[in-house]
Amino acid sequence: MTKSELVAAIAEKAGIRKKDAEAALNAFIAVVTEALKKGEKVEIRGFGTFLMKERAQRVARNPKTGEKVTVPPKLVPAFKPGKDLKEATEKELKKKRKK
Repeated sequence: MTKSELVAAIAEKAGIRKKDAEAALNAFIAVVTEALKKGEKVEIRGFGTFLMKERAQRVARNPKTGEKVTVPPKLVPAFKPGKDLKEATEKELKKKRKK
């Protein structure tokens, strides 16, 4: 699903104009981004948590030269799904597998 498809779906579900749905989505993205920049996590009960995770240092290989390169540790944004979201998606996957 693309951002424009998400905006259209939000507008339809909420019964609002696409312009308003896009403004709300953009505001949500901005708030989550700012919180993650500050090192905070954003928890939406039942849906999930947006947080920063530390990726450990590792050794990679330069594809051109084959030379080993050390990639330093870094923080990356992550999403951890909540219990309700996990359960809802697992039920749908089980239904599709049975068919």
